[in-house]
Amino acid sequence: MEKVLGAAAIKAAMAQCAGADSFNHKKFFEASGLSKKSDAELAAVFDILDQDHSGFIEVEELQHFLKNFSATARELSPAETEAFLNAGDSDHDGKIGVDEFKSMVKA
Repeated sequence: MEKVLGAAAIKAAMAQCAGADSFNHKKFFEASGLSKKSDAELAAVFDILDQDHSGFIEVEELQHFLKNFSATARELSPAETEAFLNAGDSDHDGKIGVDEFKSMVKA
C-alpha cells in the first residue's frame, strides 16, 4: 500500500478511524489520498484488498480492510462493514467489484 499512498498518508488516514465505530469510507479515502489516485492505481489497491483474488471484495475482506493499510489496525465492526458494503455495492450482489470500488472511491 505504501507504494501507492505513502506512509504519511496511510498514518493520517489510520489515525482518523482508530476508535471503535469511527470508520467513514469517504473520510478515509480523502485522508489517505485514495480519492485522488488514477484508475490504474485504484485497480492496484483493489487487487491488494481482494485477498482471495476472486475479482470482488466480499464482506470478510471488508472487515479486514484497515489491516491492509496497517498490520496492527482494528477490524471494522459489523455496522461499519455493512455501511461500507452498502456504499460500494451498486448492483446489490453482496460484493464490490473493481469498477464499483473505483466509483465509490471517487464519489
